[in-house]
Amino acid sequence: MTMDGKIRDLLDRGVVNIIPASQKLEEVFKSDRKLNVYFGIDPTATKIHIGNAVPLRKLQAFVELGHNITFLIGDFTALIGDTSDKDTERPVLTYEQIQENFKTYKEQAEKIVDFSKVKVVHNSEWLKNLKFEDIVKLCQHFSFGDFASRELIRARLDAGKPVGLHEALYPVMQGYDSYHLDTDIQIGGADQTFNMQAGRTLLKDLSNKESFVIVTGYLEGTDGRKMSKSWGNAIWLTDEPADMFGKVMSIKDSLIIQYFTLATNLPMGEIEIYKQELKSGKNPMEIKLVLAEKIVEELHNEQAAKAARERFERTFQEKQPEYSEELVVSRDTNIAEVVAKLIGSKSEAKRLINQRGVDINETPVDDLSLIVKDDDKIKIGKRRFVKAKINENS
Repeated sequence: MTMDGKIRDLLDRGVVNIIPASQKLEEVFKSDRKLNVYFGIDPTATKIHIGNAVPLRKLQAFVELGHNITFLIGDFTALIGDTSDKDTERPVLTYEQIQENFKTYKEQAEKIVDFSKVKVVHNSEWLKNLKFEDIVKLCQHFSFGDFASRELIRARLDAGKPVGLHEALYPVMQGYDSYHLDTDIQIGGADQTFNMQAGRTLLKDLSNKESFVIVTGYLEGTDGRKMSKSWGNAIWLTDEPADMFGKVMSIKDSLIIQYFTLATNLPMGEIEIYKQELKSGKNPMEIKLVLAEKIVEELHNEQAAKAARERFERTFQEKQPEYSEELVVSRDTNIAEVVAKLIGSKSEAKRLINQRGVDINETPVDDLSLIVKDDDKIKIGKRRFVKAKINENS
């Protein structure tokens, strides 16, 4: 791909908005200067799903173009917690919890980003040194009305739910991150647009600098809703190859092209071919097999991807399920606890069982309190097969 093609792909693929305008950013690229690009995360969770990885892929595209890349760990902003996509306050984390949460994040993100070419910083390095006078002056660049009018904040206020005054400082702090780093481009999801705009404001007001925001699209979960741990519909970067393959195969046919675009590095020209094949009536299952194999190959390796495909075809197309995944549980553990442990969500586990989406030894169960026995074969949904092993010492 030519340099112009790489830039075009960077600006178009999986991008829902460029602020202030895509054309202006194209002109900046033509200057051939090295741009300061940053992406930040608050380590409030320990796992990354492939939806979280969408902006990471965009960051890696900038790495490959040779720009100055900063990966920011929001160890200070995490003390407040961003509520951009939440309908309640986030719990306040301690520094110890934040450090613990970040331990595995970089290891996972390295599946997407080449950190040897990325500068990693912690925003506590500068935010903790601000004096109260500094914070007051920063706040003068913003309107509280703009913060309060945000959809989720407005909904919480209308419902009588508390909105902490400290929450209004979050966009100010994130904006200061961008100013401190002398940012040319910020990358983030749609829920971060307001916070990233705060960075543009401070750069304009304090440095008379035009900066840009690239807003990436979000990847829908396996059930068509936003990918979320609480809904049990996420595909995690840490998923084992066979499990990852099976999850991709479970997505709705309407999501195939979205997954190719946002969750793989396959060239858009090849994706367009698959898009046309789907329109012409080709069996979506055949194309989904290619998609699942591609995702597993990129996040694991080619050998693992081929093995996962072979296992899937043997298990689901030849109707020969393998209960090769084992879960060790304590005695007197009920099926609701087992399923919750496997999918990471108690509420989703209860929903699946109540809707008879869980089998034990090929028999559907709807009793949440049913005790799991040694060697029980547990089927969750259509594509997960687990054998229970009882810890005799428990």
